[in-house]
Amino acid sequence: MESLPHIVENLSPVLQLYSDGTIVRKNHVNSAVPLLTDDSIKIKDLIYYRKHNLHLRLYKPASSSKTSPPSSKFPIIVFLRGGGFCVGSRTWPTSHNCCLRLASGLNALVVSADYRLAPEHRLPAAIEDGFSVMKWLQAQALGDCDCDGWLDTCEVDFDRVFVLGDSSGANIAHHLAVKFRAGSTALTPVRVRGYVLLAPFFGGVVRTRSEEGPSEAVLSLEILDRFWRLSLPAGETRDHPIANPFGPMSPMLEAMSLDPILVVVGGCELLKDRANDYFKRLKAMKKRIHYVEFKENEHGFFNKHPYSRVGDEFMQLLKNFIFNNSY
Repeated sequence: MESLPHIVENLSPVLQLYSDGTIVRKNHVNSAVPLLTDDSIKIKDLIYYRKHNLHLRLYKPASSSKTSPPSSKFPIIVFLRGGGFCVGSRTWPTSHNCCLRLASGLNALVVSADYRLAPEHRLPAAIEDGFSVMKWLQAQALGDCDCDGWLDTCEVDFDRVFVLGDSSGANIAHHLAVKFRAGSTALTPVRVRGYVLLAPFFGGVVRTRSEEGPSEAVLSLEILDRFWRLSLPAGETRDHPIANPFGPMSPMLEAMSLDPILVVVGGCELLKDRANDYFKRLKAMKKRIHYVEFKENEHGFFNKHPYSRVGDEFMQLLKNFIFNNSY
């Protein structure tokens, strides 16, 4: 008698992978995080990659003037959310709320983009979609696409673009920094001025001390491993170049000129040691990189609580990075 399909990977309640290859996914989940609103921010959803039906959401401060001097243009923040490459959406409260905070707190236009999810679309699909977001932004700067005036060059500053990635989104941000390295003209007239890696989701076969430490409230080493099993190309290990920036087959970064990078992590995160190692290695290579650790905070401290005390501290850190060039 043929056995019935059974669950082989379970990210309940969002995703289940069965032994026959069937994938059951819930695009909408109940969240303990409320969906916030802010009347000072305008929001627009649109498709940026029609072939894969990929959407992004724009967040723009309502108060703007086309007669403003160039110095008052909105900087652009490209926000890449987390989710272990397997779950999440720009519409989820953990993404939406922090984009509201970024737009209002930085007086910036925020571009929050979805990307293809594993295991239906294994890596490097999400990385490729990150590249596509940046090329979409370039098309806007060149006037090749109609966005109903939301990215009018009189209002937004394509010369001041920052990429902020959270968790798996920070992993994508790293790969963007490597591809569009300092001095590259691949995105002209778009100019990326820096990258913010918030709790970057990196991996490796050899465990770090923090990975072997106690689990977090919503994250464990088992969950991290499951994300990698579901997202990496079939048969690959956590030393794959996408997962491990310093793996045996990863590109050599010493000779690359990178734009400034700000690495931020919670002091109680399982991913803390990998983030710190990333910083130390790039610092030893004389890269422009800064590391800030928020003590006693776990993974997701900003996307779950963007309007909290620690959210205020993170926003001040971003202001220093973006406006004061203090790093």
